[in-house]
Amino acid sequence: MLLQAVFIKDDRTAFIDVEGNSLSYKALSDFSKLFFSQINKRTLIFIFSENTLGSVSGYVAALETKIVPLLLHTATEKGLRETLVKKYQPEYFWMPESMISEWDGEVIFKAYGYALMKTGLVAPLLSENLSLLLPTSGSTGSPKLVRHSYNNILANARNVGKVFEINSDDRALAMLPMYYTMGLSVITSYLYGGATVLLFNGSLTDAVFWKFLKEQKATILTGVPYTFEILSKLRFTRMDLPDLKIITQGGGKLSPTLFNEFADYATRTGKKFIATYGQTEGTARMAYLPADFAQSKVGSIGKAIPEGRLYLVDESGEEVTQADTPGEMVYSGPNVTLGYAFSGEDLSKNDEREGVLPTGDIAVKDSDGFFYIVGRISRFLKLYGVRVGLDEVEQLIFQAFGVENICTGTDEKMKIYVTNQEMMTAIADFVIQKTGLYHQAFEVLFIPQIPRNDVGKVIYNFE
Repeated sequence: MLLQAVFIKDDRTAFIDVEGNSLSYKALSDFSKLFFSQINKRTLIFIFSENTLGSVSGYVAALETKIVPLLLHTATEKGLRETLVKKYQPEYFWMPESMISEWDGEVIFKAYGYALMKTGLVAPLLSENLSLLLPTSGSTGSPKLVRHSYNNILANARNVGKVFEINSDDRALAMLPMYYTMGLSVITSYLYGGATVLLFNGSLTDAVFWKFLKEQKATILTGVPYTFEILSKLRFTRMDLPDLKIITQGGGKLSPTLFNEFADYATRTGKKFIATYGQTEGTARMAYLPADFAQSKVGSIGKAIPEGRLYLVDESGEEVTQADTPGEMVYSGPNVTLGYAFSGEDLSKNDEREGVLPTGDIAVKDSDGFFYIVGRISRFLKLYGVRVGLDEVEQLIFQAFGVENICTGTDEKMKIYVTNQEMMTAIADFVIQKTGLYHQAFEVLFIPQIPRNDVGKVIYNFE
């Protein structure tokens, strides 16, 4: 599926880890056959993932042999892990050897520091189109999963390859966790294109990261907004990285300041800065902003990826054709996933979306056809009869005060958490002035730092 015959024949290097260990395309192909021989049927397997050779080899082997994996982080909270096992009944685990003692089961195979354990459970019936299960980006406390088809994964790999012009000389740095849709997209799309994927399983602030980046001559670096906040603080844009060709961003909106900083850096050093947009439900990438427009269309997600279409609809479901008019953004294309699963019984379901995905994002399209996200449908409150966009309030506060903040709440009261205690009164006065709300409609609270998950996304339900 992902392993194309030409790259297997050439015995090209597929993966390299931070310790210098590597796996070739041929070795991956041979391992996939060996892996399947331990199981000998199509079934459900939980992969406790990390960016290591053991983890990626099991993932590739499962896809190549039609075993269906659910990718979870090795650090997934114990209670959630047990809930998922109870609801989905996986027949096997593929996990680091260090996790063996945490489960009751029979270890039947080991390779690359990972172990295959038979759980004794009977897996549910699986749809023939089902290829992969991923947690939704906000599902840290929920058994809700996204169901992918084989066509979804191939379409993502194929079209991302077109966007980034992937070839076998590329060396892609995989530093986002692979259970996260964008991190997995890096692995699958560059593997499909015959490139070498550089596996990093640590922090950007570690000296080993920078040594790995430079010594392995990475040609593309992929990050989320939080990644770019760290890179900016580490003065990344002052570094000499002659091998790096592309810097790409996704996973949420980048602040205009950071967007400009990295777009300017790319222009100055002859590299490309490419912003992208996607969701787990759309197999990661759904839109991209071509590098040529990075400085003239700051903050835009660009246009749909190849084979896809983006458009806006109003509250009546009618398509919005007028420029600069907000509407819900809808995506259609072969990478739109099958639907959600909430229990094992849902794994037998077929395609519930039929290639169309309402994104839940409010966007506008400018006169040149470029899209800009302006909010989320679910990120609105109705306070004293006034509809208030939480994302918009966050942006107004940050633009006025430069203070990190998050807005949550209910239709009874909005809560504004800010990281500067001295600014609380000024921010409260500002919100009243900008929104016309009564002071009883909201509360400004101090928080030492913005809560984020391990891929840098803001956690709004932290209370």
